[in-house]
Amino acid sequence: MHSAFWDDHKRDLSDPEYAREFAAESARVRTIDTIINAIDDARVAAGMSKAELARAIGSDAAVVRRLLSSSKANPTLGTLAEVAAALGMKVVLEPMTPEEREAVTKPMTQGGKSQQVISA
Repeated sequence: MHSAFWDDHKRDLSDPEYAREFAAESARVRTIDTIINAIDDARVAAGMSKAELARAIGSDAAVVRRLLSSSKANPTLGTLAEVAAALGMKVVLEPMTPEEREAVTKPMTQGGKSQQVISA
C-alpha cells in the first residue's frame, strides 16, 4: 500500500541525517517497549500487583502504572534496573543480529551530522 507519507518517508531515508535520526528513534522505542513488556510479564508471572511492585521500589503505585501503561514512557536506566531487581531480574545488553545492525547501526554511524563533523 502506497501513501504520500510512506513515499515521502522512503525518499527522506536517502538523507543520511534523517536515516540516522529515524534509526536511533526506532531503536529507542523498540528497546523501551521490549523492556517494559518484559518487566510487566515478570510482574504478572511473580503474581505481583502494580501496587506491590511500587512498594518494593519505594514508589507510588501511580508511578508504576504509568511506567507499565504509558505509550510515552521514557524511564531512566536506573529506574528500569531498580524495578527489574525487585522482580529478581537485571537489565543486560545483548548484541544485535546482523540484520538489526544493518538496519539500525549502519544508518546511525554512516552519514549525518556526526559523520560530517568527523570528516571536516
